[in-house]
Amino acid sequence: MCALKMHADEVDIDAPLVQRLIARQFPEWAELPLERLESAGTENAMFRLGGELVVRLPRHPGAVDAIEHEQRWLSLLGLRLPIAVPEPLGRGRAGEGFPWAWSVYGWLDGRNPDVDALDSPETLAKELADFVRALRRVDAGDGPAHYRAKPLSARDASTRAALAQLTDEVDTEAVTGLWERAVRVPEHPGPPLWAHADLSPGNVLVSEGRLSAVIDFGCTGVGDPAVDLIVAWNLLPAGVRDTFREAVGADDAEWARGRGWALSVSLIQLPYYRDTNPVLAANSRHVIREILAE
Repeated sequence: MCALKMHADEVDIDAPLVQRLIARQFPEWAELPLERLESAGTENAMFRLGGELVVRLPRHPGAVDAIEHEQRWLSLLGLRLPIAVPEPLGRGRAGEGFPWAWSVYGWLDGRNPDVDALDSPETLAKELADFVRALRRVDAGDGPAHYRAKPLSARDASTRAALAQLTDEVDTEAVTGLWERAVRVPEHPGPPLWAHADLSPGNVLVSEGRLSAVIDFGCTGVGDPAVDLIVAWNLLPAGVRDTFREAVGADDAEWARGRGWALSVSLIQLPYYRDTNPVLAANSRHVIREILAE
């Protein structure tokens, strides 16, 4: 059975399809058990293959470029980061009725953190900051622009359009005021730096209260690094945000841009995924509440 579709242009992806792709293109793995993974991710369908592998297939045309992007850049970035990231082990091609490239990665242990019940939030805040700082130190000279490399002001129309759909859910006057202040914050003054650009709870893995891995580097690239501060609101509780901010070294303008990114992303996600992705919609509501409460 195919999972609920979130995009109008999604293709059907199920376990029999993936088994046929594996059997044809990676026969050495054909006898391994295959299980679809439950995920709040919006771009890829994921299947665990045996005990050591995971298969990721793009759900829709907009996710296809990220396959090649990760294949190219993860090997470079993984060597320079303090925690585990996905390791590409196989590059699949179109076939069996599936129209695009796809990937096989090594399995990473851990689970997505529960935003409302973190085991050790201060430790997690410091470890996430270490990850962000390490990523920023990677040479950005040849790096591609990340998915959210444009300034916040470029999102003004789409953010306001989303807000207009949320009059029954949020205090639109208060949120509009916050957004208008965010777009007036000075842009990133320095050279572009590497950023993950999608540090959401669904892309973070923890084990025994510690950060064990960061996944999904399809949005990763160079630009304003403030985009990685969104994790301060979509995952970390208010009591450890200062710990995270200090460890990252964010000044007032960068912190304000990060808050603006968190707000814009959540406002746009909420009406789009309200009916098709309850986990992501709930996290969007959480972010908006957290920012309004500050």
